[in-house]
Amino acid sequence: MRLAAGGRAIAIMYHDVVASGALSSSGFSGAGADIYKLDREEFVDHLAKMPFPPSVVDDAGTVTGSSAPEDPVFLTFDDGGVSAYTEIAPILEERGWRGLFFVTTDRIGTTGFLDPAQIRELASGGHVIGSHSCSHPKRISACSAAELRHEWGDSVDALEQLLGAAVTTASVPGGFYSQAVGRSAAEAGIRTLFTSEPTTRIGQADGCLLVGRYGVWRGMPTSTTGRIAAGAVLPRWRQSAWWSLKKAAKSLPGDPYAKLRRVLLDRRG
Repeated sequence: MRLAAGGRAIAIMYHDVVASGALSSSGFSGAGADIYKLDREEFVDHLAKMPFPPSVVDDAGTVTGSSAPEDPVFLTFDDGGVSAYTEIAPILEERGWRGLFFVTTDRIGTTGFLDPAQIRELASGGHVIGSHSCSHPKRISACSAAELRHEWGDSVDALEQLLGAAVTTASVPGGFYSQAVGRSAAEAGIRTLFTSEPTTRIGQADGCLLVGRYGVWRGMPTSTTGRIAAGAVLPRWRQSAWWSLKKAAKSLPGDPYAKLRRVLLDRRG
């Protein structure tokens, strides 16, 4: 099957998977990043409760791999932390599964992130490699047109040179999608753009397919992702409702969402 605007897909958004207590070993550092990092045992338990093997999507939008009887299920991993290679891929491959890994290209080869050889090996192992922008800007939707061309165009170029193959998938850093973000991604040759909006409906922007995702964070019930993949309404509705509230807060003057998020993170610490 092929992905198409107006169709449906269920995508799950992970980040890093680390040994217990080793939050700084992979990916970005800080409280805001750490809430999305799972312990290895926690991640394994998530996968054990998945009702279907996941799929991947190629550069033509064709879905491959076993998946749900109706809507394809994708497991995606943002940022390009080194745990994609050291932890996540081996766990997936033990099950015969593959994932979609989105790489922040400015971080390639730096401490805690994938190096070129690891990225090539992931790709040769059947995993999908895509862009997560060059620099992971704090708010990509606030970038100028020139900045967006750099973030998408240069990151795609870097990955294509590294892999020697077309790179047509990407994910939006920080969840800050806008029409300009989608348009610029399409201009860079991206054909499937994963957002952070919790929805199963596939959208479109200038020929680029938009696939929403359901987020995973540290400490959430490990059965939730499996229930989402199986089509359960309540966990999907909860994320959708929370997303709508955040979206409204992000649009208000003074950025009250960012202030509330800082308070919540301070309390977690």
